[in-house]
Amino acid sequence: MSLFFLLLLPFLVGLVMAVMPTRARTSLAGGASLISAGLTAWLITLYPLVRDGQVIRQTVSWIPSIGLDLILRLDGFAWMFSVLITGIGALVALYARYYMSPADPVSRFYALFLLFMSAMLGVVTSGNLIQLVVFWELTSLISFLLIGYWHHRVDAQRGARMALIVTGAGGLALLGGVIVLGHIVGSFDLDVVLGSGDRVRAHPLYAPVLILVVLGALTKSAQFPFHFWLSRAMAAPTPVSAFLHSATMVKAGVFLLARLWSVLSGTELWFWVVGGAGAATLLLGSYIAMFQHDLKRVLAYSTMSHLGLITLLLGLNSPLAAVAGVFHIMNHAAFKASLFMAAGIVDHETGTRDIRRLTGLWSRMPYTGALALVASAAMAGVPLLNGFLSKEMFFAETVFMTSQPWVERGLPVLATLAAIFAVVYSLRFGYGIFFGSPATDLPREPEEAPRWMRAPIELLVLCCLIVGMAPSVSIGPALAVAALPVVGGVLPEYSLAVWHGFTAPLYMSLIAITVGIAAYVRIRRHQRRGHLQNAPVIERFNARRLFDLGLLWLTLWARRILKVLSPARLQPQMFAIIAIALLLALLAARDLPLAWGEREQLPASAAFVLLWAIGMACAIGAAMMAKFHRLVAITLMGGAGLVTCLTFAWFSAPDLALTQISVEVVTTTLFLLGLRWLPVRLEELGVVASARTRLRRARDLLLAIAAGTGLATLSYAMLTRSAPQSISPFFLERALPEGGGTNAVNVMLVDFRALDTLGEITVLGAVALTVYALLRRFRPAAESMLAPRQQRAVPADVGTDLVGPTTVEGVARGYMGVPTVIARLLLPVMLVVAAHLFLRGHNQPGGGFVAGLVIAIAMITQYIVSGSRFVEGRTRLLPGRWVAWGLLLATCTGLGAITLGYPLLTSHTAHFAVPLLGDVHFPTATFFDLGVLFVVVGATLLMLTAIAHQSLRAHRQPSVVAAPVAHVEAP
Repeated sequence: MSLFFLLLLPFLVGLVMAVMPTRARTSLAGGASLISAGLTAWLITLYPLVRDGQVIRQTVSWIPSIGLDLILRLDGFAWMFSVLITGIGALVALYARYYMSPADPVSRFYALFLLFMSAMLGVVTSGNLIQLVVFWELTSLISFLLIGYWHHRVDAQRGARMALIVTGAGGLALLGGVIVLGHIVGSFDLDVVLGSGDRVRAHPLYAPVLILVVLGALTKSAQFPFHFWLSRAMAAPTPVSAFLHSATMVKAGVFLLARLWSVLSGTELWFWVVGGAGAATLLLGSYIAMFQHDLKRVLAYSTMSHLGLITLLLGLNSPLAAVAGVFHIMNHAAFKASLFMAAGIVDHETGTRDIRRLTGLWSRMPYTGALALVASAAMAGVPLLNGFLSKEMFFAETVFMTSQPWVERGLPVLATLAAIFAVVYSLRFGYGIFFGSPATDLPREPEEAPRWMRAPIELLVLCCLIVGMAPSVSIGPALAVAALPVVGGVLPEYSLAVWHGFTAPLYMSLIAITVGIAAYVRIRRHQRRGHLQNAPVIERFNARRLFDLGLLWLTLWARRILKVLSPARLQPQMFAIIAIALLLALLAARDLPLAWGEREQLPASAAFVLLWAIGMACAIGAAMMAKFHRLVAITLMGGAGLVTCLTFAWFSAPDLALTQISVEVVTTTLFLLGLRWLPVRLEELGVVASARTRLRRARDLLLAIAAGTGLATLSYAMLTRSAPQSISPFFLERALPEGGGTNAVNVMLVDFRALDTLGEITVLGAVALTVYALLRRFRPAAESMLAPRQQRAVPADVGTDLVGPTTVEGVARGYMGVPTVIARLLLPVMLVVAAHLFLRGHNQPGGGFVAGLVIAIAMITQYIVSGSRFVEGRTRLLPGRWVAWGLLLATCTGLGAITLGYPLLTSHTAHFAVPLLGDVHFPTATFFDLGVLFVVVGATLLMLTAIAHQSLRAHRQPSVVAAPVAHVEAP
């Protein structure tokens, strides 16, 4: 199976689950668990292929001219992370079946869950740095949706927004670092980058690269000073927290540091930046965790602390410390996932996560209590559990490291102090809530969770025990496979034995456990008396408060700048855009003298000159009449568009002419429908414009003349120059043999430049959705709701529309009787014409775009002559789905080529022998063109629906229109 299925399978299944019914909780959980477990089993079978430093690599050509390809790369380190992601993902998916409420939209949860898994797998298996950043930002975006899953809660909204801002900003920094790193190395290929460590460290841009990459890692893993967002993310459902903290989101930062360890480490700057951030987070997180009263917040700060430990290990510039960091990544995933799920069970069964209310649960939840105790002991580093082994390796590294004297003396003390704090918060979680007198004021009467809800915790706790008691057999080979790609070259010597004798690390562990127990007893006594409610001293330096103040400051300044640069009225915005563009063009051309080319000019054609004289007259007339008579202005604009269409036909461009005439019909009609709902202008009522208004119009006229003259001059200068090389022969020669069609224009759109077309239809769909959303908030003026006088003179066709006889909907049938019959007879004819244009588009003028416009014209006509109630009462248009299916069809057509080993959007032409018709060729680009058709139809109908529905909505308050009075100044 291809590595690409590792990403595509959860992605596609997630899309399917998004449309499944919410009631199918068991099916959704079973599907997600089976998919994750199946991927885990398949990854385990790949172990022999990644052993001894081997790499599985698969490449799909993307943009080879700039060295950008889609590369999936699975070495031992990526393999280990992928197993953690899919394995723990399977357990969390099963656990969520019992945790989530039947009232929750569970289909959305599992869809986002699998999409997030796919994005995280993309991060760890990316063999291209740009590709890694894309998946990196996808994890930030999807985690935003997961953290804010309960979007009706304010804490979920704020936590999701904070996480997105911090991690998204870090992703931008990472992108900058990756671009500079690729510039230094000369490639974005991860294999090339990993082999260029000496070159990178010796480059003058090493420091900026290091700072930018580390910023991305520290923000993602909630390391100091970006640690504050992690506790706010606890508003997410507990299954989300278990998955994010153990194997995915917050582990991505330490993954990146380990991934690029052989490239960026080994310098003093790396030691102080990475090691300093890790040390500060290790101590700060463990200290704050001791004083939290929410179970999940205790675990959140402990996660921060343990990630700080891993970051510190990676920052020590020691291969053995890097191995210890990889080891603790594995151990932390096991006990942290089990602890979060245990916390979820306690919350699920008691109705609260407040430690102050949770005591004596052992008698009613003994199995959960035993699992939580073992997992807490692993987190505290108790012997014979997995957390003890990696903690011992960490202690050994701090004791035997070589650095400045104060660092050599201070680092063991810091490590021991953090271990003491870890014992305290582990006791608060494991011992404090299960022992003591039973609680009596709980929201719900606690009882043991369902058997299958505890099963994932039991499996993870079993792993903690097995690894802690027999590490060399259980985890030793996997650790060697995972650590070798990180350190590069040869693994350092290390031992996973449970007993190393009476050594300094053992004494440090004993001190931490003994002092930690004593500290827990003392802190618990003070907290019961109400003397310690928050972390002393640290609460005064609240990074979250600084973030909120900074965000408030940025928001205020952004509003002030926006108020200056983007006023409410459209005219000043347009003036600023055109004036700035003109100024920039003049500045760019100041050193380039304008000169005409020496190209031989063709004699002028009287007919062509007359044609463009008519077009110029229409354009000038439209500009003049826009202030006084909208209908005339729109009509003249249509005339200018028709001249442009005839020009395309004149220069033998039938595809452009056909598209232009269709676009003109659609846009002109939509403009007329839109202007129908605007209130009457003051000029039409006889109101005289003020001197200030006339001066502004004169200024606009001068700017328009300047911009138009500049563009005309530039166009003339370019047209009189000879083109260095024409690109038309390239497409004309390759259209049929490589694109499967004789119409070079259409082949360019759906084959050679299909990526551009995909981007354009995506923008078109986004614009249509934006217009629809804006017009849903618009309410027409009261006077616009009445039908014109000439329509009210004809009685409505009562019985077909349930509206009044004086409204637009009410008179549509009665006033437009003859056109209605003609339009309905033409509807099937226009659909047949659209099908003809679509099917011939690959070889003759036509295609999906113009066919979609013809269908849109047919539907617009029905709306105009019959009214929106009549049309929508007889057919379900669902334009949003047209857009969605069009984009999906176009994208899947492109991805289909990748699955067969070809670059994205590569087309293929199949030939069939059809009786009576002979040889018929069918290009796969037809499906892409069909997607274009769907998007064009959907986008046009979406905007049309938004406009047409104005007649069905409650109108706003009528405008204050007095009798025409001369010499009244306009506002």
